[in-house]
Parts: sequence; C-alpha cells; structure tokens
Amino acid sequence: MAKRYEQIAAKLKAQIDDGSLPPGERLPAETELADIYEVSVPTVRQAVGVLQAQGLVDKQHGRGTFVRRQPTPVTRDNLRHQWEKNRARAPESERVKTGATEHDTGLTVNDLVFASKYEKTPANADLAAAFGIPEGTMLLERTYRTRRSGERAPFDTSRSYLVLDMIEGNPDLLRDDQEPWPGGTQNQLFTVGIELDRIVETFRARPPTPEETEELGLPVGVSVIILRKTCIDTTDRVVEVADVVLPGDRTEMVYTTQLSRW
Repeated sequence: MAKRYEQIAAKLKAQIDDGSLPPGERLPAETELADIYEVSVPTVRQAVGVLQAQGLVDKQHGRGTFVRRQPTPVTRDNLRHQWEKNRARAPESERVKTGATEHDTGLTVNDLVFASKYEKTPANADLAAAFGIPEGTMLLERTYRTRRSGERAPFDTSRSYLVLDMIEGNPDLLRDDQEPWPGGTQNQLFTVGIELDRIVETFRARPPTPEETEELGLPVGVSVIILRKTCIDTTDRVVEVADVVLPGDRTEMVYTTQLSRW
C-alpha cells in the first residue's frame, strides 16, 4: 500500500497532468496542503519532494513551489545518422527545409533559435588520442546551442571538433556565420570530399555541474547524459569528435539494432 505522502504526491501529479494546476501555478502553502489532506507538514514536504524529483515542480526560495513548465522532449535515435547521410548530397533547397534537431523534436526551423561559435584550438591529450593525431594539432572547435523559441534552456550543450587541415579546402567551413549549415556536418564534410563510413557513440551519466544545471534548467536530482560521438570516414580516419551534454529530464534515447537473419 502506498504511503500517505506518495498518495498526496499522486493526487497533486494528477492535477498537474489534467491542467487543474497549470504550468507556472503556485502550489498552496505547505500548511494549507497539510490542512487539505489532514497530514503533518513534514508529510506534505515529502510529497512535494517526490514531485520535485520528478521534475514537475520547482521550489523558489522565499516565493513558494510552482508547477514547472515542461521543456520540449527530444527523442534521439541512431537512425538519424543514415537520415543525415541520405541528405548530405541533396540540393540546398531540400537540405534547408529541416535539420537534425527538427528530426529529433518534431519542430520546424521557424520554431528554433540557433547559436554557434567557432574558434581554433590545439588538441589536448584526450582529443589527440580520440583523433589519433599528435597533441597540439590545430582543431576547429564548434560550440552549438539550439533551443525552442519561448524556452530559455537549450536542448543540449554541444562541442564538435574537426581537424583544421582536413577542412581548410573550403573556407566557408571555418565561418560560424554560415551556421546553421543546411545538411549539417555530413554535408560540410562532403564539400571537402569526405564521406562517413560509421559513427561510434559512447554514453555515460553523471550529476550535472552547477553551470550545466543553470544553462540546461535542470531540476534537483536530474542527471545529465554525456555523449562522445566519433565519426570515421571511408579511409578509416577519425574526422569529427563531438561531446554533447544531454539533460536527463527531457531526452529519450531510442536505438534500433537490425539483426542478420539465419
């Protein structure tokens, strides 16, 4: 049988789900909830703690507890990479219509706010090992943030690295004012004759840093998913390494593995 605080949390969650307590609404004070449910204030605090752990409410010091506005969910699957490759050689008029973020969220280009920053940086020991290049080799570091219009937090934080010598044949690839690039990285690499053969993705989870909690608007207790994406071309070279921090409260990972038949 559910404990009393769990029952209260379930009732409050039902009100949030059906819109009786809409986003931005302030919950009644703890003493008022205690009177409503005929329990002690500590029991109410436990119930509210459950809602907070589920990312349904935010406690604001000195103001109270408010129903959290739920961020746009993101479903990321491994089929997206072939989808991107299929578009890499398409005409720009086709590529410009949609991108990977739209693919993952179901939103349109007009729903999104995109920001990018490029800078040249020497490869540290970790990136040098990932690329199989000498430490200090110059890389192009690309920082991306994409969010839904009307929302403060981005869908993730992303840093992508390319080896400078591999891409200098197309000067446009060094300019962040060319972003968002129709067709994304696979089309960018195509313009300098690079075709991807495979992509290796490694995931792990950890607690967020204070900076990540602030930037991604994470509720208390929510972890982040750390993705290291390694792109390898048809000559077996590593041509891109990307580090992505995904918020655990709005990201769903869906991976389909096609098995060979007997």
